[in-house]
Amino acid sequence: MVDLSSSLAGLLSFVIYFAISLVMLVVFKYVYTFITPHDEWKLVKDGNNTAAALGLVGAVVGFALALASAAANSVGLVDFVIWGVVALIAQVLAFALVRFLLMPRIVQRINDNEIPAGVVLCGVSIAVGLLNAACMTY
Repeated sequence: MVDLSSSLAGLLSFVIYFAISLVMLVVFKYVYTFITPHDEWKLVKDGNNTAAALGLVGAVVGFALALASAAANSVGLVDFVIWGVVALIAQVLAFALVRFLLMPRIVQRINDNEIPAGVVLCGVSIAVGLLNAACMTY
């Protein structure tokens, strides 16, 4: 039978990785909303904008998926943070892909609370996060 001390042997590592993950999620939210021409957080908080909420949540979930894979596959904390930065860059590139290639009017459509635009951005962001996560299984 496994005793309690054996079960909790990895608790410190869990706490460290989890805390760094939460910090990276917060940093991601600020970087992402700074880079996009519209402030999704402000649109959601002040304007009740569902399209912006969908776009932001998709980006955060996509980032979290890749971050989870980085945590599971990293060889140490520095490696984890480096791959977290790669995940952040991938999510910013996903937004650029939608904005410049798939839906050039995405910024205005999000500002206008057009739900389909938010859904497209959400879906692309999650898809990129999934691909990013899969590619981090080194």
